Amino acid sequence: MDVIVSNASDRPIYEQIYMQLKGAILRGELREGDALPSIRALAKDLRISVITTKRAFDDLERDGFIYSVQGKGSFVAAKNSELLREENLKQIEQKLSEALMLARQGGISDQELIEMLQVILQGE
Repeated sequence: MDVIVSNASDRPIYEQIYMQLKGAILRGELREGDALPSIRALAKDLRISVITTKRAFDDLERDGFIYSVQGKGSFVAAKNSELLREENLKQIEQKLSEALMLARQGGISDQELIEMLQVILQGE
């Protein structure tokens, strides 16, 4: 898996790494037990500080996406179905909030918004 960071992004570099690795895990591109590149190797490849890479890995470990074994490296953790469900719910809530904000800006009523969602659900 390739990690790409951008200095032009409004997100800190450690967060860009975190989001890309987390996304790969959630999409199944990285599977349980898969080894991640070492913190030093990833930092060298990205030409960034080891501290920045370590922070991303620490956050991934804190959130249950990876685990580390001293002297062996970091690995993708077993998927916790409740954790995945919570993550999906959080993302859905965020997208729905964005849709609501757009609806308010566009003068769309709650009823129209509900009807739009019903049409989308029926199309599934």
